Amino acid sequence: MDISFTGDKERRSSSSRARSPTTIQSLQHEILCTIFSFLDFFDLASCSAVCKTWSTVINKSKLLRVFCRKQWQMRLAGSSNGSSDGPEKPWEVFLEEMAVERHKLALHEGRIRVDHLRGHSVGVGQCRKKMGLLLTGSGDKVMRLWSLESYKCVGEYPIPDKVPLVGFDFDESKIVGLVGTRICIWRRNAMRSIFPSREGTFPKGLCMRYCDPEAVVGCEDGTARVFDMYSKQCSQIIRMHAGPVTCLCLSDDQLILSGSSLGGITISGLSSGEQVAKLSSNDSSGIKTLCFNAGSHLVFAGSAAGYAFCWDVRTMKCLWETRVSPNRVYTLQHMRNDASTLAVGGIDGVLRLLNQSTGEVISSCVLDGYLSSSSRNTIGTTQRMRGTRLSEDTPVESILSTRRPPITCLTVGMRKVITTHYDKYIRIWKFE
Repeated sequence: MDISFTGDKERRSSSSRARSPTTIQSLQHEILCTIFSFLDFFDLASCSAVCKTWSTVINKSKLLRVFCRKQWQMRLAGSSNGSSDGPEKPWEVFLEEMAVERHKLALHEGRIRVDHLRGHSVGVGQCRKKMGLLLTGSGDKVMRLWSLESYKCVGEYPIPDKVPLVGFDFDESKIVGLVGTRICIWRRNAMRSIFPSREGTFPKGLCMRYCDPEAVVGCEDGTARVFDMYSKQCSQIIRMHAGPVTCLCLSDDQLILSGSSLGGITISGLSSGEQVAKLSSNDSSGIKTLCFNAGSHLVFAGSAAGYAFCWDVRTMKCLWETRVSPNRVYTLQHMRNDASTLAVGGIDGVLRLLNQSTGEVISSCVLDGYLSSSSRNTIGTTQRMRGTRLSEDTPVESILSTRRPPITCLTVGMRKVITTHYDKYIRIWKFE
């Protein structure tokens, strides 16, 4: 028996040595192609974003391209939206459009599951999402970086001194935050450096946005101050408004968009500092939040009176304004490259999904249940419940406030919206 076993082992070892890395790689490629061929084109588009290996297999496989285009033709069969010959565009663009279409369908029609992640010991006020990671900040003087796949905390970054965390953002290597009147940089290895603060040169900062290599701070005196991350100096002071700058947005083509407590939005060049345009509305209650969709050239803003607005920067005209809430709109966002859906949150705690083109409220979502009082209520623990869509004739006042805590900040990912409410929990709304 021992001799037979040893011989089998040697034959298996010899067989393994006979297989070249190219052969094994080819087998893996064929197996993946076989598995992927069972998926519909929406799932295929999602798989292409999982990792580089899968993306390469999908993008280079002619069989999968043919299969996917046949699926597209079947989808368009009997439709009046155009020819069924399949889209004449690069394969990568085709996959991205399919993924965005699935995202749209999920947000508009999908079932809602809400994961409650215990993120901090006190209120979580802000969040930022990039690269499958979520950065949250709160009143317990620490920022935490979370994996959105496992809900594990992958980094903690203490906030210096007893000053408020005004705003923050991050990239692959560092975290940039506005703490009081100072800008701090945390390397992802947890080392922190602080910009030197010069007396009288930095009035109170109300908001901050970061796009490497510059951080822009919106100030109480109506200016936007541009800081260079490498020289650690204020490189430019740009006059934006007559009143305080309450919110900021940076575009990929070097524009600063800012909202004011006096109402209205100003657009200026980040490099030149020159004013490009001013966008106005009939609401003078003050702009609380804004975002810019580079693909559609649309600017969205939310006001202290509960209105949401949309302007086209090519014509500088207001396309629509909608009263989405009886009170303040604190936050609104859309997924990058998505020109269909806008997520809006505010003081009434209802997560609203709007049509970006018309301002129509597509869905109003709240929690469908209550958090249990768990004995294992520590940082990083999660609870799950369902979310529900309200009917058009349901008064918001009739929904208990525990099912709709005020939404202070939100960010949008593929088929998900993440919200903070200035309580201990981060809520991940998944649309299935």
